[in-house]
Amino acid sequence: MVMNLRHTPWMIRILWIALFAVWFGALDQRPLIRPDEGRYAEIPREMVASGDWLTPRLNDLKYFEKPALQYWATAVGFKLFDEDEWTARLWPALTGFLGVLLAGYTGRRLWGRTAGHLSAAILASTLLYGVMGHVLTLDMGLTFFLQLAWTGFIFAQQPDARAGRRWMLTAWAALALAVLSKGLVALVLTGGTLVAYSLLNRDLSPWRRLSPLAGLGLFLAIAAPWFVAVSLANPEFPRFFFIHEHFERFLTTVHRRNQPDWYFLFIYAVGALPWTLLLLHGLFGAWRREGGAAFQPQRFLLLWIAVTFGFFSISSSKLPPYILPIFPALALLGGRHLAGLSRRALLLHLAALLPLALAAIWLAPQAVKWQDEDYSLAMLQGVAHWLTGAAGALLLGLVGAIALAWKKRTIAALTALATAGFISGTATLLAHGELSPYNSAKALAAQAAPRLRPDVPFYSLLHYEQTLPFYLERTLTLVQYQDEMAFGLKQEPQKWIPTLEEFKQRWRTGPHAYAVMTVDEFKKFVAEGLPMQEIARSLRYVIAENVRPAHGGDGGDCAATPAAPPCNGARIQP
Repeated sequence: MVMNLRHTPWMIRILWIALFAVWFGALDQRPLIRPDEGRYAEIPREMVASGDWLTPRLNDLKYFEKPALQYWATAVGFKLFDEDEWTARLWPALTGFLGVLLAGYTGRRLWGRTAGHLSAAILASTLLYGVMGHVLTLDMGLTFFLQLAWTGFIFAQQPDARAGRRWMLTAWAALALAVLSKGLVALVLTGGTLVAYSLLNRDLSPWRRLSPLAGLGLFLAIAAPWFVAVSLANPEFPRFFFIHEHFERFLTTVHRRNQPDWYFLFIYAVGALPWTLLLLHGLFGAWRREGGAAFQPQRFLLLWIAVTFGFFSISSSKLPPYILPIFPALALLGGRHLAGLSRRALLLHLAALLPLALAAIWLAPQAVKWQDEDYSLAMLQGVAHWLTGAAGALLLGLVGAIALAWKKRTIAALTALATAGFISGTATLLAHGELSPYNSAKALAAQAAPRLRPDVPFYSLLHYEQTLPFYLERTLTLVQYQDEMAFGLKQEPQKWIPTLEEFKQRWRTGPHAYAVMTVDEFKKFVAEGLPMQEIARSLRYVIAENVRPAHGGDGGDCAATPAAPPCNGARIQP
């Protein structure tokens, strides 16, 4: 059954406008949370403040775990707009929204208008994709450029050689940007999928359309300059980035992100809601040959999903967003499949979601029972409020979708499900924002800001709260703590204090200074007699100053102690 949308174009336009408004309007509704959001906001902030856009730095220390494309994009945003949550999250939101548009365009071009509409609707409303479009990590940028790369590759297989070459060069350029987004994994996934397709489909024709000379030249022109320049400026970069961050991350548990082999099956089951079963159903027929064309887009997309899912499943480092690149392909195959879904099949799938929605309605208020020393009752009441709203939106959407499907209004039913899924996912994200008093240092920084001077040393004891430097607009001197900054500290060991004893000596005898520490550590230091006066406090941390600063406490004596580390907040202030 082929359905058309000619009778409802106005509704589609309204839904696109609403999607755009909510997608970008929700970016600043939550403080940045630790660790990723603080980290990936602070690195570009330091680029803007220092003027060094070549060498990424976190807390004024060299940080080479990822390439620089997203840092540049966010830094440009900071230059054009404000240094706030909306701008910090703009790049993942923008690339995520472009991915939805691209899915709609690709589905429409391959399989018709209805398939395109459904592909876009599925992708926008899939839980994991929608959430990651509003969380500051590098995964959405990588996902979009990989999507653009394989879209260009698919369209390059068309009979028109000139148009095919343009699309192939688009694919090479997108692949270069994917590498600049998150590294060599982009080459592994695309290369693995092409090889798997050629072998399993017994079709070598795509290799003849790769435009290898022009394509590789374009790829290197885009991707290589930064890698060369940063390596020349920092000879230690190649070994750390290419060996430690790629091979050791994949083959070992050095990053302590090891999970069982079935881990991503669970992530898919939850992350693909409300389409989990429908998308799986759509995969079953994806290997079926279409028409008489040599190249089979459905088979290629199916193999992209399999290779990506398999690669990250066998990796020794696993995090939920790693499989995000499979969702645009899943949405396309789902759009193709749902465009011809029978009423009976649709009703069965919708009915299967009802128990889940009802269970969510019952479980959401139970969030208040999580109350402990970290999560207050007020925080959890806010969480319960949003989760109840999310479950209610899903339930109402399901009921509406079932009623529409019963009347054989399949497109309207699927659109209702997509709308409910998007609203539910957005509400779930806002529910997590209610935990910000525990997960973010925004309130702590705002409380302390009136008491802080930028030319006074600021120490971070035994911990590093990732969001604090961004909200304070300054870096901190680490004390007896390294973690992910161990590599940077090895290159510039003068920028930290290795032991608490050394810190205590400087705190007692040195100039006016601040320090951030956990609440328990603050109590312990005060009990030991270390002179500390509280400036600000959150659920987790206390910011204090030494109450008997040397040299009269005038913040200008920062460099009075020659052995002390620099007042690193001052050097990179905007």
